[in-house]
This record gives sequence, structure tokens and C-alpha cells, in this order.
Amino acid sequence: MKTVIISMGLLLASSSITQAQESAPIDLRANLIFGVKAGINIANVYDTEGEDFQADSKVGFAGGVFLAIPFGTYFGFQPEILFSQKGYQSTGSILGMSYGMTRTTNFIDVPLLFSFKPIEFVNIVAGPQYSYLLSRKDVFTNGTSTIAQEKEFENENLRKNILCFTGGLDLTMKSMVVSARAGWDFQNNNGDGSSSTPRYKNMWYQLTLGYRFASSN
Repeated sequence: MKTVIISMGLLLASSSITQAQESAPIDLRANLIFGVKAGINIANVYDTEGEDFQADSKVGFAGGVFLAIPFGTYFGFQPEILFSQKGYQSTGSILGMSYGMTRTTNFIDVPLLFSFKPIEFVNIVAGPQYSYLLSRKDVFTNGTSTIAQEKEFENENLRKNILCFTGGLDLTMKSMVVSARAGWDFQNNNGDGSSSTPRYKNMWYQLTLGYRFASSN
């Protein structure tokens, strides 16, 4: 009887260990990983000359693909290609009439991120980013009407190629990854400097949810 109880105990312990191993997360830090992600930007701008320029943040879409290239277990390189909406909202008054304006700028963002992975669930990333301005849409409202203008900047003195910096954190759980980023432009967007407006820089916070595919070692 005692032998049967001991045998059953060993069997249960073995089963528990096996289940724990199966449910434990897989450490993929040394694997090549491809992934897709989508989420939101909370974007705003600031005046580069320090003048009184008031703007409110706006929410836009962000999404794309990423590739995690490991340099061993703890370090790596993570380039991404994203479609990213930025911009701002502002309000004011002209001749006693209030107005509002929402500007949406559509970019292709290419972050080139260096990563540090201290534990299997956490990935700390930071690095430069190249952004290309695709188009801009302005929506004006004055309480009685709404006017929308959309431009693609074919012949305007605007800087379409912008260098930026971005950094943040990835939290992973099996195939899912939650990413938080903050970024801002190094360059303003008034072209070659001969134009006085617009002369602002973008800044944004980004939150995305992604799915990753890992290569087998």
C-alpha cells in the first residue's frame, strides 16, 4: 500500500513538473523574430523658436512590421517600418468668432533601434528614426461649417525627410508583445530654412499590440 501511495505521489509530482514546464514562457531573446503590430500615436508639436504656441495633442493610427536581430541573448538590433499619423489640434478666434483646426500628418517611420533584453519578458529599445512625410490634412471648423484641405507637398518648401529619436519598452508574453514608445524630431519641418512657417517639431507617444513569429534555432 505504501509503495502504491509513493508511486502515485511520484506520478503526480512528475505530471505537475511537466505541466509547469509546458506553461512556462519560452525564452526567445536569442532568436530571430519577425512581427507585426498596430496601435495609436498620441502626438503633438512644439514651436522651435520658443514663442507662445499652444497646441493640443491628437490621436492617430500607428502600425507596421518589425524585425528583431539578436546579438546573443541580451543585446540586439530591431529595425521597424511603420505607417504613423501625427499632428495636433488648436483653437483660437478671429474677429470674435471661435475656430478649431486639426492637422493630421501621415508619415512612413523607420526606427533603427538597439535593444537590451535583461530578462525574457522585457526589451528596452532606443535609437534614431527616419521619417518621410507623405501627406497632410487640415480640418477647420468655425461652429457653422467644416473645411478640409489635403496636400501631398509636391512643390512646397517643407522638409519631408526628418531625423528623429525614439525609445521605449517591449513587454512580451509568448507570441504577444505590448510596445510603448516616446519620440521627437531632431529637425523642424520648414524646409531649407528660407520659410518662417511652419517651424515646429513633432513629438509623440505610441502604444501598440503586436504578434511575433520566431525562427527556430
